[in-house]
Amino acid sequence: MKNAPLRSDPRERIYSLDALRGFDMFWITGGGLLATLVAQQTGWTWLGDQMHHVKWEGSRFYDLIFPLFMFISGVAIPFAVAAKVEKNIPLRRIVRKVVFRFVSLVLLGLLYNGILKNGFENARYASVLGQIGFGYLFACLIVIYAPAFRLRLAWLAFILLFVTLMQLLYPVPGFGAGVLTPEGCVNGYFDRLLLPGRLHGGTFDPEGLLCNISAIGITLMGTFAGEILRKKKEPNLRKVGKLTATGAALVVSALLLNPFYPVIKSCWTTTFNLLAGGISFILLALFYLIIDHWKFRKWAFYFRVIGMNSIFVYLFARIVDVKNISLFFTGWLSRLFSEETAPLITALGSLAVIWLVLYYMYKKKIFLRI
Repeated sequence: MKNAPLRSDPRERIYSLDALRGFDMFWITGGGLLATLVAQQTGWTWLGDQMHHVKWEGSRFYDLIFPLFMFISGVAIPFAVAAKVEKNIPLRRIVRKVVFRFVSLVLLGLLYNGILKNGFENARYASVLGQIGFGYLFACLIVIYAPAFRLRLAWLAFILLFVTLMQLLYPVPGFGAGVLTPEGCVNGYFDRLLLPGRLHGGTFDPEGLLCNISAIGITLMGTFAGEILRKKKEPNLRKVGKLTATGAALVVSALLLNPFYPVIKSCWTTTFNLLAGGISFILLALFYLIIDHWKFRKWAFYFRVIGMNSIFVYLFARIVDVKNISLFFTGWLSRLFSEETAPLITALGSLAVIWLVLYYMYKKKIFLRI
């Protein structure tokens, strides 16, 4: 087994998982802007509100995009890592690959933050990609060295309980314990004390130290969903039922605790973990039911093309001026419409540019896999 490949068998890929990942990435690579513009044109303020993060407490659709991606990365772990452990591939080889992915994501996160553009002075070192890498690293290590269901469940409970106790009981100097505000939360205190560089939230960083620890939780939740999907002998509808029931239980738990321990994404409270994890379970169940059980796949191809190159598209939309490319090709068309409608044409053009690049890569089997 020394020369066994580290990549999982392509036949093990679940179509709905790639589609859900692409659906998730769609919103941060132009879909959110398109929905905001539609809301402005139609007066659907409720839609526009959902395309922006809440200032602090509560949750909107846009707040769920990042944790959903972390959940999906956890779903892939049983296919990408646990399957290799079962094939007796040396653990040091698997761990080396996982650590490489973590380091790569941290470095790409610095690139995304503009460290090469703005320099290292007062740079922001925390990042979305870094947090994804951190959650993936520790979720993988737990799956590798604590493969039993009860052990992993105990680790999940420990992480969520640790974060809860820190946020509710740790006495922050000058504020006391349990002060869940941007200035008073324990997350911000440790970020100001230990995290170098600029903090994205000013007094805290939404991808800061304690947020990283908390976010391991939703990645671990994804591993449980992945184990359900990997059971080949279990009927699809039973898998859907398990995913849905688990998701509903997590959402109800979050809502029951919310009056005492609020849902706050910026400091990644345990209640936010439960809510985001629950919704992620339900979304995965819905996509799996429609795409992999009922076999309605044609509509999902658009999202699957995005999902197969999710890290690339995240960086591409950041680095490349897609809007300017869209204007280059659609500027004449925009002039045929009113000033209020023209941005919609540009936004649709931007989405088309991104998708066509990804489609070319898809056809050529070019995938950025770290």
